[in-house]
Amino acid sequence: MTNEPNTPLGGQQAYEESSFDNFLWWLATAEPEIIRDCKVDRNRYRITGLIVLGTWLFATLAWVYFFSTTVNNPMTYVPMGLFMGFIILGIDRALIKGINKSNRNKLGPLALRAILALTIGLFMAQPAVLYLFDKEVKMQASIDNEGRKMKKRAQLDSLYAGQKLTLENEKSGLQKSLETKYAEVEKARAAFIAETDGSGGSGKVGISTIALAKKTEYTKLEGDYIQLKNETTPKMDSLSAAIAGIETAKKQQEAQFASLLNDGFLTRIEALQNLVAANDAVAFRYYLIVAILMLIELMPVIVKSMLPSGPYEENVRLIENSEREMAKRNIDRTEGLKAYFNDAAMQADQKAIDAFFDITHQRRVEKMEAFAEKYSGDKFQSFDGLWKKIKKEVLTRQEA
Repeated sequence: MTNEPNTPLGGQQAYEESSFDNFLWWLATAEPEIIRDCKVDRNRYRITGLIVLGTWLFATLAWVYFFSTTVNNPMTYVPMGLFMGFIILGIDRALIKGINKSNRNKLGPLALRAILALTIGLFMAQPAVLYLFDKEVKMQASIDNEGRKMKKRAQLDSLYAGQKLTLENEKSGLQKSLETKYAEVEKARAAFIAETDGSGGSGKVGISTIALAKKTEYTKLEGDYIQLKNETTPKMDSLSAAIAGIETAKKQQEAQFASLLNDGFLTRIEALQNLVAANDAVAFRYYLIVAILMLIELMPVIVKSMLPSGPYEENVRLIENSEREMAKRNIDRTEGLKAYFNDAAMQADQKAIDAFFDITHQRRVEKMEAFAEKYSGDKFQSFDGLWKKIKKEVLTRQEA
């Protein structure tokens, strides 16, 4: 049997839908077999299908862009975006399919669908807004990354401050003791020279006893200084190397932290929030664009709720009631046939059992007579024994 369009009375031409019409009706969750006979609703559901198509394309593009911010390979993020767009399509179709004449004006179902659509729309708006403010967001992300570097540098300075201060104080102490010893040497050398040229001390020119004593003291202090310097220099070099090692470690950690900085999705979202918080003009346009993009996601639910119900929904309701009643009748008919079969089978089994006992009755009597004749000729067999034998060989057991 072929499916041919019904030819209406009066010789009017039957409506022939196109493949695109069928596609739009599928998007709007309309049944082609019913909708093609509803003139007014055909266009309503085409409008709904176009809205769902636009939402589907928007969701797909948004998800593709979202995954492109986290994955570099188009062979990966394009299929992922298409897959997520198809999921959003399924959710939208489920939302509008659940809106019918009976619950169109009920606040609870509509509120639930609105919350779900708002949640999806709010997330979908983020990638689109990032794309629209791409240059500004990248600039803000660069500023934010520099701020993160400065914050990391301050954290490293605070982390190594105690260790570095201890090393620097130790080095400073050694340097100070060396400078103090050198000052003593310089003072002794100046006293010796003043004594020899007569400008100080005893005032005698030349090498005198006092000058020799001062020379001896100067020579001793110079030797102590050289010894102290030889002992202190390796320690100071070691401390300098340790301080330099701390600076190197800090620079390495800063470089490692800088390599982790990126302009991924979350970084851009944070940059966008900072940009909105710092610029009123951007904030106004941001919220306006978010509202518009959320409306795109809400449009299938809004359109399905706004459009009046027509003969299509009434036909669907009547068909559903008819199918529900037919299913109930079929189940009742099947259950009735099963019950009738069971009753007929029981009656047939009862007749077969009666026939079985009628057929075997004479043979059972003959078998009991044979046992009785054998009993009468056997003086050692008791009556109770005969009865047990008959019960075992002739009588039937009850069904458990």
